[in-house]
Amino acid sequence: METTSNKNTSTLLQLSAFAQYVFPLGNFIFPALIWSLKKQESEFVDYNGKQAINFQLSLFMYSVLLMIIALPIFLYTLFSDVSFQMVNDHHWVIEQFSAGRITGLVIIGAVAAFLVLILKVAEFFLILYAAVKNSNGQRYDFPLTIKFIK
Repeated sequence: METTSNKNTSTLLQLSAFAQYVFPLGNFIFPALIWSLKKQESEFVDYNGKQAINFQLSLFMYSVLLMIIALPIFLYTLFSDVSFQMVNDHHWVIEQFSAGRITGLVIIGAVAAFLVLILKVAEFFLILYAAVKNSNGQRYDFPLTIKFIK
């Protein structure tokens, strides 16, 4: 049975990831700060802190991988039919832009935006769910989380 203090600390730790909406990298800084201050006091807080940090790191990694895949395809689609011609004073001028490639742009942009939206919505609700579980004294394992910190 967990103490009320440990439950509250774990709940606060989970909810501190919402700091990302106020502070850049708040979803990493605040959970890591709370976890590092309280991990020696309770195994429950230690476990849930690791879960929260691993979840945020996993989401960050998934977002970076999405960008690594989508950005080159996006740039290729954008510039594959564009020809450039050098004119006075070494300025580049776009000579033609094919509207036929816009379809690929729209599809890639829509898929990337949809995946990012799904990640952010899932993150929001999973953090709330984990906070509720922690407030009830239950451990919560986030889905699709890579165990960076064991």
